[in-house]
Amino acid sequence: MPRESPPPRVMDEPDEPTGPGSDPAVSGAGAGPLSRAASTAGAGRRRPRAGALWPVVAVVSLGGAIGAAARYGASLLWPAAAGTFPWTTLIVNVAGCAVIGVFMVVISDVWAAHRLVRPFFGTGVLGGFTTFSTYAVDIRLLVGAGRPAAGMAYLGLTLVAALASVWSAVWLTRRVVAWRQT
Repeated sequence: MPRESPPPRVMDEPDEPTGPGSDPAVSGAGAGPLSRAASTAGAGRRRPRAGALWPVVAVVSLGGAIGAAARYGASLLWPAAAGTFPWTTLIVNVAGCAVIGVFMVVISDVWAAHRLVRPFFGTGVLGGFTTFSTYAVDIRLLVGAGRPAAGMAYLGLTLVAALASVWSAVWLTRRVVAWRQT
């Protein structure tokens, strides 16, 4: 006797979480067969439940305010004169990249974090702290002040230093975690 297929799911119907800390509204996991087929065909994602994203928006906003305040504090402590090399922005961005490297290893390999920790700290705090928009403005200001070589050096140095920072932090954190587990 042939098996009956389940009835189609309503797009706004709540789903069961698929793992620790998972939220279907944020991750898209647990979507019904129709929305899975649509998303794999590139047609988009299912619509989240009403109000499901407000906690995420709230923690990203709070974290962003904290991170931006910390970045502003750094610019007050170590101001760069107009037209000079923006060392403070470079250091803030490289330090933020190192912290995100450590953070991602910790919440991925060591600690089962609450579902709002990543948006709060990773997106909010570190997104507000690092400042790649100011990086772009600093490059424009250096070039506009007749220092195109300094602007291009800053462009390349920030890119290389930020990538090296996050990679080194991930590598070192994984080594420390492995050492502590032995």
